[in-house]
This record gives sequence, structure tokens and C-alpha cells, in this order.
Amino acid sequence: MDLSTFKESTLHDQMPEGISIHLQSLWLDKKGEWEKAHHLIDTLTDEDSAFLHGYLHRKEGDQSNAGYWYRRAGKNKPNIPLDEEWENMVRYFLEKK
Repeated sequence: MDLSTFKESTLHDQMPEGISIHLQSLWLDKKGEWEKAHHLIDTLTDEDSAFLHGYLHRKEGDQSNAGYWYRRAGKNKPNIPLDEEWENMVRYFLEKK
């Protein structure tokens, strides 16, 4: 699967089968299901989950909480549009498959 296919899948009601929890979260986020997206990764403690957690809080508008999660992930909080960050994250997690 590539970014284009993943983005297209968000136009449908059925999440693609066999995708990682991080991609599931990003899929739900794109569908406007922020709470569900957050719930999937809320208790995970690895750096990738912290990175995604930072993105979700940045999108929520909670910049201080976002900053905390980016720091936990060892990343700088990006200064790019949220849609661009979402695409970058999808690419990153697709490559980790």
C-alpha cells in the first residue's frame, strides 16, 4: 500500500485490513474520529506512538501537550501544515510495515 491508496481508503467506511495500530489511528483521524484515533495510541509508550500522540494533540490544539509528546518521541514539533504532517506520518508508518 502507498500513500495514495491509503488516502483513498479513507473515502470508504471500511478500514483496510492488516494495517498497524498507528495507521489505524491515522485512518480514524482522517475520518474525523479524533477520539477513537487518540484512544488507540493513548496507552502505548514507544517512541513512534509518542510521535503520533504529539501530532494528535497538535491537531487538537493543545500545543503544550503536543510538545510534551514530541519531546518524548525525541522529535521537534513540526512547523508544517497538519495535512502535510499527516501525509508524512502515513508514509513513515507504511514504510515500517
